[in-house]
Amino acid sequence: MCGIAALQLRNPSLHPQMGSLLSSMLCQIVDRGPDSAGLAVYNTPGLVAPGTSTLSLLGRNQGMATADITAGVAALLASDAAPSVQVVGDTTLVSAAVGTDLLVKAVSETLPAATIIGRGEHVAVMKSVGHPMEIAAEHGLEAMAGSQGLSHTRMATESAVTAGGSHPFSVADDLCLVHNGSFSNHATVRRELKREGMVFDSENDTEVGARYVASRLKQGDTLEEALVNLGKVLDGFYTLVVTTADSMAVVRDPIACKPAIIAETGDYVAMASEYRALAALPGIDNARIFEPEPGKVYTWSL
Repeated sequence: MCGIAALQLRNPSLHPQMGSLLSSMLCQIVDRGPDSAGLAVYNTPGLVAPGTSTLSLLGRNQGMATADITAGVAALLASDAAPSVQVVGDTTLVSAAVGTDLLVKAVSETLPAATIIGRGEHVAVMKSVGHPMEIAAEHGLEAMAGSQGLSHTRMATESAVTAGGSHPFSVADDLCLVHNGSFSNHATVRRELKREGMVFDSENDTEVGARYVASRLKQGDTLEEALVNLGKVLDGFYTLVVTTADSMAVVRDPIACKPAIIAETGDYVAMASEYRALAALPGIDNARIFEPEPGKVYTWSL
């Protein structure tokens, strides 16, 4: 079944409330996916910083002390890269003042077994197995500031209940995708993407969607074009939310089998699987509230 809650804050004065607002939305969709959950937050002080790349690694235990990880990464980067490592809940964040590709190379050499679940200058991705509100509390969501937030509660149907199989999937810089539904032909598309050289981290069908979108963006598609093309290639029933450093998009399959509701005001755009997740947002009484049309891509930018 799965639950989605996403929030883009157009009004900077609301940025300090991002975590508390997203947490209140997440609380209302827990019963849609109680086995695991994931979060993506954008421009959150203390997690990411301008001019610095950040990698989110799955799990708090990387088999090496944080000081040793820092030293290992520092030895592979320029002297002014100033790498840092912190553990936030069940996630390890590695940051440095270098490009993302260089940081990925250094972390992969230092921690060959690490799974990178988020990357970019603006986003931090956190996910784990367990009750979604416990996961949110463990990572300190309620106190986080930021410009955007994305959350997902998972009810696994086509792959195992693992932290790696949780959403969001973040497979390119500052790009995240969450999914309620299933792609029926994901194995075929996975094989095609592998032939193009893509490497996968899980058996989850959602990762196929994320990597397809990343591939289309790399080829020059806009976010809207990438999701239109996804609808031509991937079959199934789905609601997708995709976020980038400065945008958010929502699309449902052509039959609109999976639920979605959107609230839009001058201050924010919010999307959730159920209206009750939107009911406590500020100014909701004056919001434009609507269900996205089947097969139509909706995009918003900061």
